[in-house]
Amino acid sequence: MTTVLYITANPNNHETSYSMAVGKEFVQAYQSANPNDEVVHLDLYKMDIPAIDADIISGWGKLGAGTGFDQLTDAEKAKVGRLGGLVDQFVAADKYIFVNPIWNYSFPPVMKAYIDSICVAGKTFKYVQDIGRVGLLRDKKAVHIQASGSVLSPGSALGDFEMGHRHLKAIMEFFEVPSFEGIFVEGMAANPDHASEIKEKAVQQAREVARSF
Repeated sequence: MTTVLYITANPNNHETSYSMAVGKEFVQAYQSANPNDEVVHLDLYKMDIPAIDADIISGWGKLGAGTGFDQLTDAEKAKVGRLGGLVDQFVAADKYIFVNPIWNYSFPPVMKAYIDSICVAGKTFKYVQDIGRVGLLRDKKAVHIQASGSVLSPGSALGDFEMGHRHLKAIMEFFEVPSFEGIFVEGMAANPDHASEIKEKAVQQAREVARSF
């Protein structure tokens, strides 16, 4: 069975958030086209995602030096173990749907914390002598749904300021995920009179992409 992770980094729901509203439509269209697939919602704002801190760095260092997991401190065990569970869940899935708003030209901090949790050597990438970094997720697919008050998508006048989609795109390329597409619902604050039209256009695009995702 195909497993899809629906990864949202938004404190609001589909009734008040443009990105979540488009994300909901995407998931519904996807499930309609793929009724046997499992969609698992990861609401990053409701999850325990340890920030990489001294305990984690210390724990990783000990494990790398050959120390057994049971010899780590309680704090190291809890945090390192949790991060290990997150990356294992990510690797085990087949497809990824990322959803977020743009805040100050990037995604919310909780998305960065999650990305840090899945960038793990030996899990999502590895280093090969004389070659360098090699991604390990070559059989996956990903789509990114992002909302912004201004128009920030690639090729726009402010596109160079945008750091959310570009960051996630770099990470997917780092993992060598072969299929990654962006759906942007943007410009609602810049053109409030056309906000509903902008949203509907993004919803239609999301439904179309979902059917072949």
